[in-house]
Amino acid sequence: LNETHVYVDVSVRNSATAEEMLNESVASKLNNGVGAEHVQKQQELPKDTVDTMNDRMVRFASFDGDADRIVYFYINEQGEMVLLDGDKIASLLAGFIKQHFDLLPTDLKTKFTIGAVQTAYANGASMNYLKRDMNLEVPLAKTGVKYLHHIAVKFDVGIYFEANGHGTVLFKPSLVSTLENAATSEGLTDMESLAIKRILALSKLINQATGDAMADALAVEAILHIEKMSISDWSKIYTDLPSRQLKVKVKDRTAIKTIQDESKTTAPADLQPKIDEIVSDYENGRAFVRPSGTEDVVRIYAEATTQELADELALKICQAAYDMAGGGGDRPLPGEN
Repeated sequence: LNETHVYVDVSVRNSATAEEMLNESVASKLNNGVGAEHVQKQQELPKDTVDTMNDRMVRFASFDGDADRIVYFYINEQGEMVLLDGDKIASLLAGFIKQHFDLLPTDLKTKFTIGAVQTAYANGASMNYLKRDMNLEVPLAKTGVKYLHHIAVKFDVGIYFEANGHGTVLFKPSLVSTLENAATSEGLTDMESLAIKRILALSKLINQATGDAMADALAVEAILHIEKMSISDWSKIYTDLPSRQLKVKVKDRTAIKTIQDESKTTAPADLQPKIDEIVSDYENGRAFVRPSGTEDVVRIYAEATTQELADELALKICQAAYDMAGGGGDRPLPGEN
């Protein structure tokens, strides 16, 4: 993304151990205990790959088995794992793109639209960063990258990632063509010319056809280098709100209906007003419920200022869903989910 070549020192640490290689059933499991899903969902370090004493502040990235998802993480100075998930990757890319669009000549920067598409599962702090700090449009889509993609294509630059690290950035051909023509025009300042070159370079580096963990990693590494950011600097662009995900059994999941982006329920009719009432008692509180697509359960997401409050809010929403949406089995109690 600039005129010099930059080399990234990379080591691969997901090979099976000698002991595991002796057990074919273990050795044949791709990304067993080290992949993006393990790190992101379990919020655990990859198995047998990281030295919590000697690897502090080292930048790590985990791919999933077919390399269409990526999450970053590092061990901080206190020996704790810090996760940088798809929300953080999207925010880094969006911030870089918005910063360089703001440097374009006025007739260009007002001509094009930039959107960052998320799902209701995106952390509220990420949404606030993109909306308030970056001043971007942040539409919500139904869970699943194909739904995010359908909305992202409506923008000249559409950034979309799920929290699990699956996503990409789309650049409309008309935008690329306009910038390519502008790059050869006279009268550009050095900063305007550099901004155009970097946006065009990113459009070529990123894989716009599909989630591509390698391309996403290269884009992240290029941006961190250009911005002279450490992984700690990147982590601090916003602080995630504590959250909790639960699920509760119901007799019939089809009784629960939601709006298209799944952030609110439409049936049962009294469920969403009850959710709103509960959430209103919590600072930075947010919660939603959605039916599972495969089993008779309702999935609950809640976030609040502290982990204790997020846990408490999630349980109350879980109990409300049980009471109003035909719960099955015993009513949820603290510590059961």
